[in-house]
Amino acid sequence: MGSVEAPLLLPAPEVEGCPGCAMDRRKAQSNGRIPYKEFFFVGITTLASSLPITCLFPFMYFMIRDFNIAKTEEDIGFYAGFLAASYMVGRGFAAVFWGIVADRIGRKPVIAFSILSVAIFNTIFGLSTTYWMAIVVRLVLGALNGLLAPIKAYCVEVCEAEHQALGLSIVNTAWGLGVIVGPALGGYLAQILSLWAVSDRNYGGLSFSSEDIGQVLAMAGASLLVYQLLIYRWVHKILGTLNSSRVASVVSILVLATYPFMTYLHGVKLCFALYSAAVMKSALAITITTGISLLQNNSVRGTANGISTTAMSFFKATAPIGAGAIFSWTQKRQDEAFLPGDQVVFAVLILLELLGFISTFEPFLVLPTSLE
Repeated sequence: MGSVEAPLLLPAPEVEGCPGCAMDRRKAQSNGRIPYKEFFFVGITTLASSLPITCLFPFMYFMIRDFNIAKTEEDIGFYAGFLAASYMVGRGFAAVFWGIVADRIGRKPVIAFSILSVAIFNTIFGLSTTYWMAIVVRLVLGALNGLLAPIKAYCVEVCEAEHQALGLSIVNTAWGLGVIVGPALGGYLAQILSLWAVSDRNYGGLSFSSEDIGQVLAMAGASLLVYQLLIYRWVHKILGTLNSSRVASVVSILVLATYPFMTYLHGVKLCFALYSAAVMKSALAITITTGISLLQNNSVRGTANGISTTAMSFFKATAPIGAGAIFSWTQKRQDEAFLPGDQVVFAVLILLELLGFISTFEPFLVLPTSLE
C-alpha cells in the first residue's frame, strides 16, 4: 500500500498577537491573488510622502530670491542646493532609526506618524520667512518622515514573490503621481522657474516661463505613471532585474549628454527635445531604482531598507549642494573653451551615472542566491 509522505518542514506555529503570523496566514489564504487593498494603501501613502520633495523645485529659485540672501543672481543656485539637500540630510540621519522602529513596533505606526509629520511641517515650510527657517524646517521634515523604508518592506511582505515587482512598481508609480501634482501646481500657480530653465540663454539656460517648466515636469510624471503600470513589467520580464538596470544606466548616459545642447534649439524643436528627454530620463531612473530595490527586498526588511534609504538620502543631499555650487560657478564661465557653462554640470552627472553602471558588476554588487 502506498503511503502519503510527510512534509520535510512543518509550518511554524502561530503566536497570538504576532503581526508577521497574521500576514503569513493572510497570504496563504489569498491563493496567489494580488492584494489590491494593500497596494492602494501603499500608493496613497507614498504619494503623500513624495509631495514635499517634488513641490519645492519649481518655485525654489524665486523663494530664495525673495529671502534676499543671495548677493547676485548667479549665487541663487548655490543657496538652492543647500535648501534642496536639507530634506535628504534629515532623512539620511533618521532612516535607519525608523527602519529599526518599524521592525520593533510594526510598519503602520511609523507610516501614520510620517504622514502626520508631512502635513504639519510642510505647512510650516510654506510659511517660512527666512532662508534659515526654511532650511531647519526641511531638515526636521526629512528626519520625521520615516515612511520610505517601512513602506517598501510592507509592500514586499503583503504579497507573494511573483507580485513583488508589481508592488515596488506601485511605490514608484505613486512617486510619479507626486511628481505630476507637486511641480505642476507649483509651475502653474506660483509664477516660478527651476534653476536651469529660469536662467537666461546668455547663462546657458532655456529662458522658460513657469508654465513651461510646470508642463515639462508634469509630462515627465504622467509618462512615469504609464510606464510603471503598462511597460515596466514587460521590460523586467524580457531583460531581467539586473540587466534592465544596466541597460537603463547606459541609455541614461546618452540622454544626459543631450541636455546642454538644447540651448541651441528654439520653438517646436526645443519642446520636442526637452519633453522627450524628460520622459525618457524619468522612465530610465525608475527602471534603475526598481531593479536595485528588487535585488535587496527579496530577503531583507525594515532595518536593511533603512540603511539603504540612509545611503540614498545622503547622496541626494550632497547632490543638490554640489550641483548648486557648480551651477553658480558655471554661470560665470560661459566663454570657456573646454566645457563652457552648464556643460560642466551635465559632465559630472554623466560621470556619476557611469560609476553607478560600473557598480552593477562584481565585486561591487553581490547578487542574491535566487539571481545567481
